[in-house]
Amino acid sequence: MAPKSNPVLTHATPPMPSAALEAYPTSVAMAARMIDLLPIPAAMVALGDSGVTVQIANRAYEIAGLGMNDRRRSLIAQIEPQIVAFIEGDTLRTEFSVEFGDKVDCHYYQATLARLERNPLQRCMLALVDQTAELRTEHNLRREMLTDSLTGLPNRAGFSDRLEMLLEEPTERANYAVLVIDLDRFSRVNACLGSMAGDELLITVARRLKGALRAQDVLARTGGDEFGILLTLEDGVGDAERVARRIQGALSTPFRLSDFEIRVACSIGISFGAAAIEDGEELIRHAQFAVKRSKATGKTEAYQTQAFDIAREQFGMETALRRAIERGQMRLTYQPIRDLSTGQLVAFESLARWRDENGVEYSPNDFIPVAEESGLIVPLGRWAIQEAAATLAQWDARCGGHCGVRLAVNLSAIQLQRDTIAPVVEAALSAYGLEGSRFTLELTESALVTDPDRIAGIMHALKRLGTTIAMDDFGTGYSNLAYLQKLPIDILKIDRSFVSGMLADRDKIAIVRAVLSLAQALGMKTTAEGIETNELAQTLAALGCTYGQGYLYARPLEAEAAYAMLVEDRH
Repeated sequence: MAPKSNPVLTHATPPMPSAALEAYPTSVAMAARMIDLLPIPAAMVALGDSGVTVQIANRAYEIAGLGMNDRRRSLIAQIEPQIVAFIEGDTLRTEFSVEFGDKVDCHYYQATLARLERNPLQRCMLALVDQTAELRTEHNLRREMLTDSLTGLPNRAGFSDRLEMLLEEPTERANYAVLVIDLDRFSRVNACLGSMAGDELLITVARRLKGALRAQDVLARTGGDEFGILLTLEDGVGDAERVARRIQGALSTPFRLSDFEIRVACSIGISFGAAAIEDGEELIRHAQFAVKRSKATGKTEAYQTQAFDIAREQFGMETALRRAIERGQMRLTYQPIRDLSTGQLVAFESLARWRDENGVEYSPNDFIPVAEESGLIVPLGRWAIQEAAATLAQWDARCGGHCGVRLAVNLSAIQLQRDTIAPVVEAALSAYGLEGSRFTLELTESALVTDPDRIAGIMHALKRLGTTIAMDDFGTGYSNLAYLQKLPIDILKIDRSFVSGMLADRDKIAIVRAVLSLAQALGMKTTAEGIETNELAQTLAALGCTYGQGYLYARPLEAEAAYAMLVEDRH
């Protein structure tokens, strides 16, 4: 049996420096007395014909079973190669770590070998410091740091460590995949039943996930309601898809919490190992990105480089857009809106434009979605309202009074949800001495779907300011005629997709007629977008459309060009 650790071997005193050891007397008898008085466990070992033997041992070694008669299967026998190499070498001192015992009861030592004298005698001093307790404590602390206390699974750091160990073997990288499972609407469980019920649900989910995996697969809890799985691909990428199906099946059975029966759905993203990937966190991020796509599509999604590149580009655009808003690099352009029956200029629609410091012009189709997703639509929308009011006030001042046109400003659905629009509009009107009738606020049908009652309240508040309300892109989204009847909408805008090519398409003409008839029945005016020819403008006027805008009249103009058109139209 391997010798066991003894408390007497545990010392905080470091090994004695080699200079002091060299000063020891060469007499074996005197050395024996000195060794027994040393503050650390020490022994003199010698190299003979039969190998390494212990000639003199400190009392601590004898108690630990490392006395004069120790032979094979002892710690001395284990470190014999190091002792032989040291004695036959010419260094004065060396240190190394020793693990001694079995898996159940392993001990750790710091060993020091030092020469007692500079003569060719085949012996040296061995000193051992037992580091078992501190290393076990360190291992326990590390295990706790890498383990999720609720489920007992590896946490995010522990999962990353497993991946890093895997990626150290480049030939094995392509044989693995990472799955990230995100529980849908888990926050509602915490909100409705409390955090203890949420914890119970997570523990049960972890058990079911474990049951859906194979023995060699690694399950971890990588976030609040997020789990990660490291899969070994035995039969190619199909393994990951099969595991994903088993997971969805395991979670399809309802969970019982208190008196409630809860169904848990999940979104699953997969990323596959590749020889080019050297960072475990990168694999996890790829799978998390695929989860976002899974939430949108409702299906298990695998990471795609092209989609990730687009997302990274959008993230870069978000950073640049935030800087542009803060530095005042945004501007408004103005597209004219004319009365179709008289041709008179009645309004301009203001449209946000962005040209960065390098002169690159960004399309609103590119940066508006980024602004909405990031929340930048709120400061951008506020800026647009203030800028439109300032421009209108400048035109009035240059005209010596009312310049005769309204300005239309677009309101995003996200902006309506997150901002207090009515006070913002009121503040802008008040700051520039404008009446509410000078503003037209355009919102899309999608804004109504998110929270109809709240949006209705905002629209009524805007109407109390005297503003005009226009429903933009009518007919392209969710059209609830009941809400349309109740809401204070003044203008329906017919989307360009119905207007363009209308003369050659009977279906489009029928849709436009229907919208015009609906608007007339509800007492609303109409604006047709995308008018590019006189023939189209005349046809729409004959059908009863009130206003029109499009390239026939002008593309979006800079503020000065728009004012020049306004002045020309008045004369």
